[in-house]
Amino acid sequence: MNRKSFLKSLAFLPLAAAIMKLQDLSKYAENAPNTQKMPALFVGHGSPMNALEDNDFTRSLKNLGNKLVGDYKPAAILVVSAHWLTRGSFVNISSKPKTIHDFGGFPQALFDIQYPAPGAPEKARETALLSHLLHETNDWGLDHGAWTILLHLFPEANIPVFQMSIDYNQPMQYHLDLAKELQSLREKGVLIIGSGNIVHNLRMSMGKLQQGDPTPYDWAIEFDKWVADKINEGDYKSLLNYEQAGTAGKLSVPTPDHYIPMLYTLGLADKQDRVEQVYEEVTYGGISMRTFQMKS
Repeated sequence: MNRKSFLKSLAFLPLAAAIMKLQDLSKYAENAPNTQKMPALFVGHGSPMNALEDNDFTRSLKNLGNKLVGDYKPAAILVVSAHWLTRGSFVNISSKPKTIHDFGGFPQALFDIQYPAPGAPEKARETALLSHLLHETNDWGLDHGAWTILLHLFPEANIPVFQMSIDYNQPMQYHLDLAKELQSLREKGVLIIGSGNIVHNLRMSMGKLQQGDPTPYDWAIEFDKWVADKINEGDYKSLLNYEQAGTAGKLSVPTPDHYIPMLYTLGLADKQDRVEQVYEEVTYGGISMRTFQMKS
């Protein structure tokens, strides 16, 4: 977030709160040294069962995690998950975030999994300073949009993790703009991950899931490619209006909860970044597992 944008944001706060937030931000800027710029990731997390499975997707996450640890050594991880929807935008400051099993009807082995990574309260508080839109909370923990992928990316669970919620009452532009205010975190050792699915029509996928039929629908392939093309072109504005992709867009995004995390990843990118596809697959009718990173 640049100085002009930050000062403008202070206008929305009471005078005393604005002064305190500006003082805190100044201390943060002075005390937090810059690091090698972290990539920004988007992971199509798919079914919670991926936590238990060894497949092409989970192996791609393991390979990516090994590279991230070897090349970047994140100091903390921030996850924006499709499964923490709130009124308002929040960052979790818990020192020991709980593993949330926010699903039903799966094998007991899935409920037995714990991801005991420590929280990152200091980084979370620093994140909250970057925008007047963000608020601190001890609620929540790590939902399955976070821990089912972190289990493969960073199996040792030794990197501090915190989550940021999605204000589900806001338009698409809000999320892209908020992400831009967080860009400086990438140079403070924070690896930011958007976790959702570009195509996520669970209702139309349920029959194929029950039958074990991974065949994708044509409209799902069409929309997944449309999004990938827009990302490659840097045309993020079109992605804010996914309905313009016609029937494919409406079927692929019946609700935007799983689509929004991608906008955070894109909003974190700058002009020096390039997109690198990590994994590409549309499966079980209408679920895209596309995973990519923005990196310099």
